[in-house]
Amino acid sequence: MKDKLPEISKEKQKLLSRIKRLAGQITAVEHSVTDGDESADILMLLAAIRGGFNSLMAEILEDHIRFHITHPDRGKESNEELTVREERVGPRRTSCGAILGRPSAGQCPVV
Repeated sequence: MKDKLPEISKEKQKLLSRIKRLAGQITAVEHSVTDGDESADILMLLAAIRGGFNSLMAEILEDHIRFHITHPDRGKESNEELTVREERVGPRRTSCGAILGRPSAGQCPVV
């Protein structure tokens, strides 16, 4: 049964790696609290988790917008096919110039 693992796309592998990294960071916070570490150290771990979570959420949101909202008629096309096609066009930007999926200094609305 383990011989036949389903083939996972590169995009999903990246997302799963991010999720596993976040899980490891959460475990580190749990150990830090259990061991009675300094609150400043725990806050730094939590800030790293927040950054990773925000980045993961932005990437999933970008894929959702690209796949389901801007191209609702392309239900059969895979996310990777759409990504390859849109890489030729260039990255999506918000109204204040930030590139979607990349953390930016300020919050700005998506166009």
